Amino acid sequence: MDGIEIVATGVGIPSKVMTNDDFAKIVDTSDEWIYSRSGIRSRHFCDEGETNATMSIAAAKEAFERSGVSADEIGCVVLATVTPTYASPSTACLIQKELSLSEDIPVLDINAACSGFLYGLEVARGLLADRDRKYGIVIGVEHLSKVLNMEDRSTCVLFGDGAGAAVIKSSPDAEYTGYQGAKGGLEIFIEGVGSPVSHVHMDGKAVFRFAVSAIPTVLNHIFEKSGYTMVDVDHCICHQANTRIIDHVIKKYHAPEEKFYKNMDHFGNTSAASIPIAMNEMIEKGMIKPGQRLLLVGFGGGLTMAGAMLKYAGK
Repeated sequence: MDGIEIVATGVGIPSKVMTNDDFAKIVDTSDEWIYSRSGIRSRHFCDEGETNATMSIAAAKEAFERSGVSADEIGCVVLATVTPTYASPSTACLIQKELSLSEDIPVLDINAACSGFLYGLEVARGLLADRDRKYGIVIGVEHLSKVLNMEDRSTCVLFGDGAGAAVIKSSPDAEYTGYQGAKGGLEIFIEGVGSPVSHVHMDGKAVFRFAVSAIPTVLNHIFEKSGYTMVDVDHCICHQANTRIIDHVIKKYHAPEEKFYKNMDHFGNTSAASIPIAMNEMIEKGMIKPGQRLLLVGFGGGLTMAGAMLKYAGK
């Protein structure tokens, strides 16, 4: 099967900023308590009129416009989320309509929690394999503020809203190594459709233990399959859940800290959106340059884990 590469990225970030001091006004917490345990200072929440769908469309549209690709060249749309605006239609269908994409392409939503964007890359790669159209749009998006229990101080302070998107290209010459896995469990869960209350529930200690073992598992699989090592990686972008988790990986691999980007201080944990949001921020800052090799690593509810090693092609 052909590999894939990143062509362009985009984001949809809601307007409201919720600081740790804002949380201290509604729950028993403080900036020091939150930051020392997570590395988070602030996050974005959807305001009136902002939804999973509006953020997704904004991110996909920005990535699409930056790519320079025409609508009839897009072969699929894959969107990862656990907080869709509608149970049906899929948010991917709304993006298809908004961007006036062809009607004979697959468009769908998937749910792999915080690993969702990476699962989405693999799904899109498979969908493009037998198609003449070799470009796809992959989105990770969450509207987590609508499922937070504001009385649970250990959980509500961690999450934020946002969307990140990427236009990808399938090519026999594109470098790609992927890995997806899961360890079924209810360490993180959200009640589903029909439940009178729908909140994020999380066993923080159990999730931390899973994360610090899941990332090395993913990295070892990627390195074994690709033949590369951390030395060959230009940037490693992990799911932005907690600074302590990423610091643990840096120490384990004796890796240069500058290879591991962190932006949870001003976005919090945006689940499926965290990796594409971070990647877009790095591209906009000029940190990621065309031809560089990226290693993306996700972990989260399910419990899921995933990784992808691929290159940023740029326009």
